[in-house]
Amino acid sequence: MTKTVLVPSSLVRETRDKREATRKLGYVARAATVFRIDRLVVYPDRDGQTRWGDGFVRTVLAYAATPPYLRKEVWGQRDELEYVGVMPPLLAVTQTGSGSDDPGSLRQGIVTEVGSDGRVRVNCGLQHPISLPVPSSLTVDQGERVTIRIASEEPLRARIIPDESPPGVHVECATMDEALNRTDSGVRIAASRYGEELSTESLTTLQQRLTGATPGDEPSFTVAFGAPERGLPKILDIDPDGVELRDTPSADDSQPDRSRFDLWLNTVPQQGSETIRTEEALFATLACLNLE
Repeated sequence: MTKTVLVPSSLVRETRDKREATRKLGYVARAATVFRIDRLVVYPDRDGQTRWGDGFVRTVLAYAATPPYLRKEVWGQRDELEYVGVMPPLLAVTQTGSGSDDPGSLRQGIVTEVGSDGRVRVNCGLQHPISLPVPSSLTVDQGERVTIRIASEEPLRARIIPDESPPGVHVECATMDEALNRTDSGVRIAASRYGEELSTESLTTLQQRLTGATPGDEPSFTVAFGAPERGLPKILDIDPDGVELRDTPSADDSQPDRSRFDLWLNTVPQQGSETIRTEEALFATLACLNLE
């Protein structure tokens, strides 16, 4: 099951300076971490973005999603990261193995040295980089990120996991269509004040749909958000009063962009503020979608 969040490159368009923009992005990264989002995608909104565009947004979000013990080695000194000290700490919970044959915790590591004996040195947040054998099915280069399973730290027992992505939120840039058309996109949701208002009754139906046929499964979804003063209807250039609420668009649908999504959802019905910030919408929406 995969949880994906889409945010526009115009996400920080209303911010006054780089410091404020960085803080805002920190709360977006924190929402993704709190609700265990797998993939955070920045999609282009060229008409809405100001001086802080997709490069800045993606870099700050990716920095936030990088474990603290790897940030200096991965990112070094960059202009986009001038004010990262104002971001709230993510304090991500360590992922652990769930089966008796796969104990220990998962963490990201970065290869600092490649030896000639089939071993590499990896910085994975321990006191010193550790030397590990490279699985025969894997080829790694210096500077590459790998997934490490730490079975114990004293004595040290660790290994590289070749077929598993590093734990945590993966940040990338992609078009909305690319993100929505992935085979693991799950239920595709447009978060919008013009969508169907979520109620206690519809929440039960929504959760059943997100988890599929198997009770107890984690929700699987891709949810897209808009930007300040540029909700999804404006970004997609469609009439907000006619967004498609039904699962199947009509045959004479004159606004095909509506059919990109399985449903349009308003997760803050009867909102008491004229506008809801994107980072606030993330917390409100993901809290509902994350229920099992």
